[in-house]
Amino acid sequence: MTGMKMKNKTLKSNLITYGIVVAAFVVVQILLQTGSLSSLMKGLLIPLCVYVVLAISLNLVVGISGELSLGHAGFMCVGAFASAFFSKCTEASITVGPLRFCLAILTGAVFAGIFGILIGIPVLRLRGDYLAIVTLAFGEIIKNVMNIFYIGVDSNGFHFSTKDQFSLGMEADGKIIINGPQGITGTPKDSTFLIGVILILITLFIVLNLINSRDGRAIMSIRDNRIAAESIGINITKYKLMAFTVSAALAGAAGALYSHNLATLQASKFNFNTSILVLVFVVLGGIGNIRGSVIAAVVLTALPEMLRGLSDYRMLIYAIVLIVMMLFNWAPKALEWRERYFGRFFKKNAKEGE
Repeated sequence: MTGMKMKNKTLKSNLITYGIVVAAFVVVQILLQTGSLSSLMKGLLIPLCVYVVLAISLNLVVGISGELSLGHAGFMCVGAFASAFFSKCTEASITVGPLRFCLAILTGAVFAGIFGILIGIPVLRLRGDYLAIVTLAFGEIIKNVMNIFYIGVDSNGFHFSTKDQFSLGMEADGKIIINGPQGITGTPKDSTFLIGVILILITLFIVLNLINSRDGRAIMSIRDNRIAAESIGINITKYKLMAFTVSAALAGAAGALYSHNLATLQASKFNFNTSILVLVFVVLGGIGNIRGSVIAAVVLTALPEMLRGLSDYRMLIYAIVLIVMMLFNWAPKALEWRERYFGRFFKKNAKEGE
């Protein structure tokens, strides 16, 4: 009976999270139809979706798995370049934009997932600060490797170089796809707000179902007590790698959405600050709180642009909001107040339901 109640409570919580995303989409569509949304905010819609997906996926590693990873920008970079490369190569053969874009997102997710496995196998033996340093190094390595890659294609096939575009040795009809630090230009702008919201819902579905599954409970048991989990036969490496790989693949999908919204994709955009920003979303939204990650990513991405009119005080207000959110989520007195107030509220609702 208790298990059924817990299952119903989890289902209700998940439906509320999905409902918040759908309601936000409907509100934005109404604002777009009535012309109430500024051009600045319209340009933020797809980046909002990208950051929400990144925050949810990173929370799977930081909040659910209990590992500190700072390499999310690296996985995003892999997904962005793999998907953009796919779209550039198949633009002439796959003329249906939505189909090509869906395949590009899958390509980005698969490549980022593969890198997640390759990085995770040796790295996940480390813990705490050591894991954070190594994943940070991975992100920087990926960014710098992409900066020296030159890839072109002509009638003879693909040409690769790490020197410059003249070293590719292509024929006159050849075209450069990846041009070193200049990255990829002319990627089809297939990203839309609708596809971004669908990707958020898919990400939520994957992560929430994983958390509430047997595998998810195994992952959380490792987070809570590694020695106890190992003593009852839980494969530590397997479950940590599972969470890390799923998180990396979702970051790659977010990178694909991001890359198809830009005229020029450059590796320099995926720097250390991007990983820190996503970690800020996770921490302020509540570590392990998926719904909190969604809300924090939206608020903290949109707020600086909404306050742009207050040019002198914009960043001051942003900093105050960060501090207030941190105190509300983590201060002992705030936690005590929330537990007392919301606990009373939920108990009252439960009694009324009975």
